[in-house]
Amino acid sequence: MKTDDSIRASLAQCHRVVIKIGSRVLIQSSGRPDLRRIRALVKEIAALHHAGKEVVVVSSGAIGAGLHALGHKTRPGTLPDLQMAAAVGQTRLMSRYSALFARESVRIGQVLLTHDDLRDRVRHLNARNTMMNLLRHRIIPVVNENDVVAVDEIKFGDNDHLGALVGMLLDADLLILLSTVDGLRQPTNGGKTRRVAMIDHISDDVLALAIDQSSTFSTGGMRSKLQSAADFVQVGRSAVIANGRKANVLQRIMTGADEGTLIGRPSLARQDAHNRKRWIAFFHKPQGSVIVDEGACKAIEQQGRSLLPAGILSVEGNFPIGAVINVKTPEGKTIARGLTEYASEAIQTIKGRKTSEIEALLGSKDYDEVIHRDHMLILSQQRTQA
Repeated sequence: MKTDDSIRASLAQCHRVVIKIGSRVLIQSSGRPDLRRIRALVKEIAALHHAGKEVVVVSSGAIGAGLHALGHKTRPGTLPDLQMAAAVGQTRLMSRYSALFARESVRIGQVLLTHDDLRDRVRHLNARNTMMNLLRHRIIPVVNENDVVAVDEIKFGDNDHLGALVGMLLDADLLILLSTVDGLRQPTNGGKTRRVAMIDHISDDVLALAIDQSSTFSTGGMRSKLQSAADFVQVGRSAVIANGRKANVLQRIMTGADEGTLIGRPSLARQDAHNRKRWIAFFHKPQGSVIVDEGACKAIEQQGRSLLPAGILSVEGNFPIGAVINVKTPEGKTIARGLTEYASEAIQTIKGRKTSEIEALLGSKDYDEVIHRDHMLILSQQRTQA
């Protein structure tokens, strides 16, 4: 059995690394960009690049930089003002990155994404192909959400989630989430807290440890990082949450030092999740859920079967045919996610019934399955879904 030290040491073998840098790492409390810290991080990232690693940077900070340039002391509450700040700040942020990376003899390329870009299959593949080509030409992609055009229905929510999706999109070996804390912290008997060095998977008990602090210039928090790491770990990789304001933090992580909170066990084996199933499960926002009985849970998790109407106990939400939905246990754990062959209204009618009864109940029968196994990804490590 591997020790924690040997698990950490195996991070050195990771070749493709996604590094997400939070706003609070890059922006001072006053709203001014922290040029000293930005320069230090650029040097660390460039060192990994020159060592032969393929590095992708997911950078927050555009809105914060824009707010400072516009003289705002607080984050606006309206979407047009946030989009204006992003438009002003994005050019400043990329200009700064370009100049600093050039000093280290590293080229970068800007990639702006919305959730729509990744849930549409053609645009999803185009984004992947573009970034893979950048990496092949030894150019570091610098990725951010396209806040200038993003609205609620196409937003990722925060860049932690975006970092996890980019990691899955590019089959990255490791996701590093940089914040202003040294990882997840757990209360001790003395009323203090201690850093949690390693977590195999994210449970509800782990999520309960997350204590988030609000910030004018950032939207994510520890809970967001844990949930994003949980998604990334689902595809057989590892994530590290660490303090991006600490000197040489990236080098320490990549050389196996006991730095931050390591989530999951590093594995460089081929991922089990088929790319299309991963696209279905993680790059879409679920539009509803079905609650299934114990027999259906066993058939899906242990036997890799499709979901039939007989195993469905209830339906949550209103959704059309072809929507991505969660498959949950009665306790609320999500065991799978997939494309439904029937709308929620039809599932309400056929739930708990045999497939031979579908035609009589609905007037026609296009499919025996509510979710076919070819369109469903089993989620091995559970967490409650919002």
